[in-house]
Amino acid sequence: MNLVMAFAFFYLTTLAPWRVRSEDQRLLVNMTLVPNARASRALCLDGSLPAYHLHRGFGAGQDNWLLQFEGGGWCNDLTSCLERAKTRRGSTRYMTKWEVFSGILSNNATLNPDFYNWNRVKLRYCDGASFTGDAVFTNKTTTLYFKGQKIWEAIIRDLLQKGLGKAQQALLSGCSAGGLATFHHCDDFAKYLPANASVKCVSDAGFFLDGRDISLNHTMRFFVKSLVQLQGIEQNLNRNCTRALYFPDLCFFPQYVLRYISTPYFILNSAYDVYQFHHILVPPSADMHGHWNHCRLDPAACTPDQIYTLQGFRLDMLAALRPFYMNSRRGGMFINSCFAHCQSELQETWFGADSPRINEKTIAEAVGDWYFSRNRSKEIDCAYPCDATCHNLIPEAQVMSCIKLCTSSLGYLGDF
Repeated sequence: MNLVMAFAFFYLTTLAPWRVRSEDQRLLVNMTLVPNARASRALCLDGSLPAYHLHRGFGAGQDNWLLQFEGGGWCNDLTSCLERAKTRRGSTRYMTKWEVFSGILSNNATLNPDFYNWNRVKLRYCDGASFTGDAVFTNKTTTLYFKGQKIWEAIIRDLLQKGLGKAQQALLSGCSAGGLATFHHCDDFAKYLPANASVKCVSDAGFFLDGRDISLNHTMRFFVKSLVQLQGIEQNLNRNCTRALYFPDLCFFPQYVLRYISTPYFILNSAYDVYQFHHILVPPSADMHGHWNHCRLDPAACTPDQIYTLQGFRLDMLAALRPFYMNSRRGGMFINSCFAHCQSELQETWFGADSPRINEKTIAEAVGDWYFSRNRSKEIDCAYPCDATCHNLIPEAQVMSCIKLCTSSLGYLGDF
């Protein structure tokens, strides 16, 4: 009992106050609407003004800029877009007016050593197409604005007047659907900035694969095709890519457009990305009887056959990234084996004592080394479940059965 009381006293006097102080010290940044956006019809799905959150840089970083696209999926038909327009994903009217800046957006040198004193901007996501659409749907009762491309342009014009136009160093990043947006706006971003500026781009959890699901159907490909058609996206896709492919809508996928991006690029992704696991590899339409339900909730509950399928998905991702890995001299990557989605905005995964690591390097260190050319930064993790920094190891018996199954069938499971 004395030991319990002693621990309780230690927690109340030491750990609990630290937690309170850390919450009190959270950086909250107010929303800025873009009033001039209405003139160019750069509007959210419901017609509201687009917005961003800006926290000013200071000291040596006052002329450097980091722009972060917010993520949040897509809508590919009128029904889903109408529903989305009534939420924070389709209207600034429903968004929180203050956003927490953490991880890559933190202003704390201890938590974000390379970018803490830069001008940091979070671009709010309200168009449902990764800032790429340019169309309008209207009938007698409803109007939907598919104006992601115009929103991007309006926000950039607003920020250019606030100092972005004089940037010395700049980084365009994003998470999930926002990470995908960086693939489509990276080179365009560089064109807005001074010729002598150091401009680079990072995609976090945005390398969505054009892959088959467990039923061998192209569920994600058909989703993207309807998205591109509905929101008028094709006109804004990379023209070199659309000219090269028989189906130009495929250029929405990063694996097809990446080779045409000339600005230095860094890809941060999990090889077992949770969103892609649930929506590309095992979408509900491919698992009508729920055989994957337990595996979805907990990787430790996956059967050996399911682990084998997940390992195959990892190999597909690495194969799609291989040309970039081999040929890009200015590119970087951090492909870990954690079941995660978006790792740059969370402090726990960006830079901390127990953050995920590859070769003893955190995500923040890998991105910083790449951006500032301090060291080669192309990190690829070993196959699940070997990475102890992920905290999702499966039981030893299941590991051994998986090893036997995977190595006999794949042969080169641990290689790139």
